[in-house]
Formats: sequence, C-alpha cells, structure tokens
Amino acid sequence: MRFVQLANGDLRGVALVEEPHLILLAEVTSVYQLAQRALTQKLPLTKLAQSLATGDRILYDDVYAQNSAWTLLAPIDVPGAPQSTLVSGTGLTHLGSARERQAMHTETTKKSDAEMTDSMRMFEWGREKGRPEAGEIGIAPEWFYKGDGASIRAPFAALNIPGHAEDGGEEGEIAAIYLIDSDGEPHRIGMCTGNEFSDHVFERKNYLNLAGSKLRVCSLGPEIVIGADFADVPGKVRVLRNGAPIWEKNIRTGEDNMCHSLANLEHHHFKFAGHRQPGMLHVHFLGADALSCGDNVSLAAGDVTEVSFTGFGRPLTNTIAADETMSSAVRVQPMA
Repeated sequence: MRFVQLANGDLRGVALVEEPHLILLAEVTSVYQLAQRALTQKLPLTKLAQSLATGDRILYDDVYAQNSAWTLLAPIDVPGAPQSTLVSGTGLTHLGSARERQAMHTETTKKSDAEMTDSMRMFEWGREKGRPEAGEIGIAPEWFYKGDGASIRAPFAALNIPGHAEDGGEEGEIAAIYLIDSDGEPHRIGMCTGNEFSDHVFERKNYLNLAGSKLRVCSLGPEIVIGADFADVPGKVRVLRNGAPIWEKNIRTGEDNMCHSLANLEHHHFKFAGHRQPGMLHVHFLGADALSCGDNVSLAAGDVTEVSFTGFGRPLTNTIAADETMSSAVRVQPMA
C-alpha cells in the first residue's frame, strides 16, 4: 500500500495511491496523524487507511505533472513541528558505496589500493558481523546525522548547494520511516525513495569531514510504501543537464545487497534512549549503491536528479540549485 501527502492552498491531505488515481483519505491530513491514530486504536495502518479511503479521486498524472491544484508534499512530516523529526542515515552498507569511499580516501591520503582505509575496515566489519541471528546484536554500522524535518524537500523541489559547500551530489537510496509510540517503542511506518544529498568534495579531503558533509537538505517521495519488500530492490539514478542525461546507473538496494541486516541497522539506531522519545518521527537513509561523483560528475545549478526503485512508486525528481557563495563569517552576538 502506498500513500502521498498533498497540499491545495491551505488544505492538506493524504491520498491512497491506486494508479492512475489518488484517493483522498477522510479525517486525516498527514501520514503522521494516520500512524498516530493507528497506534492509538491498535489497528494495522493499512486496515485503518482502507476504512478512511472515501474521499475524492484525483488523477495522479495531473498531480505528478504539476497540472493540478493539488501539489505533492514530502510523503512524511510532523506538520508545524519540524524539530520533532530526526533525519539520519547509515553508510558503508552497500558494496558499491564502500568501493567508492575507498577510492575517495585512497586518493586523498596517497595510500596504495592494497592499504585498507578506516572506511573499508568498517565495511569489512559489517560483512563479518552485520547480519546477526535473530535476537542477537551485530556490529554497529557507520551512522550520521542530517538534520531535523526542516531539511526535507518535496518531490520537484530544489536541492540547494549551500554557500559554504564545495559540492552537492545526489545519493539515491531508500529511507525508512519510524514513529515512537507513547511507551517509547519504535514502529516502522514504511519506506520511501530518497535522495540523500551530500558534499563529497569536502568529504574527499578527509573522512573525518563526513559529519559536516551530511548536513544538507535531502528529498523524499513521492510515495511512502507500507509493508515494502526490502530483500532485493532494483533501481536507477539519472542526472540530466539541459534535458539530456549526463550520467545514469542501474543500482540495487535491499538486504540481499547489503552487509548489514535491516534489523541490525534498526537496533543500533534505536538503542540510544534519545532516539526513543514518544512522538518523535525518524527518517533514516539506508545507504547508496552508486554515486555520480564516483564517476567524476560534478552537479551544477539547473541539473535535475531522478531516483527510482521498483515497487516504490513514481520517480523522485529534484532540481539542483546553488546558494550565493558565503563571503563573510557568521557572527555570534554576545549577550553580556
């Protein structure tokens, strides 16, 4: 089952995707509200949604082509409270990403290919201990913070390269969406297509720049998928310039293509008490298989990125924008 979030002026809505239509749900205006209600009523989210799918039918093609009064929002948010969302991710989960990170850091540190970087060590640890038996605890993956809900952009929205950044590069992947209940227990709402935008040039200088390179906007959608099959998920990423592809690659995600199991990634995210605060929403990117920067592609303002995965609905498209270069330091005002 797949949903989108929509806006029409000051109105908001949630719609069930039944191609070629979107069916508006009654009584709820966000997926967050729908999920909270499912927890309160102790109902499966899909069952509750089916009972509420009594609203108008809208042609999805018109909305997706931006020829409708309804526009697509990101498929998940906490309306009016972006600070209640934590956006994070896990790297070095896919073989492709590990190879590109190894090449990035080998080039930077002048090491030979035979020498193992810290990134590859973490990846190898994941291959050895990242898929524990049920109930057991495996090794911790790489983890990074991206921001709160204010960092999430809707489909077709611009992904801005900050004025202080050295680069902006796409990372096509799947993001998992979680809600913490009133008892502090995490629940997976679903998954969606994501573009986990990063500064790879800054990271390439030193792997310790990873944390700063991830503090960027990202994009999700258009659809959130409930009960998605995450075993083996083929996808495709494209970068277009002036309407023509300048880079594209077929990719694969899902547990069959990862060194960590989803359960292990989830344990190591939610083992922290601070990540289990009631009412909190979590958006967690699960890693990328290939990046255009790995093929020495540098994105520029006006470029368009497109990410799609089989079974996850329509492609996620965004335009690249560049903020004015930061020319003076941020000044902090003393309160003495």
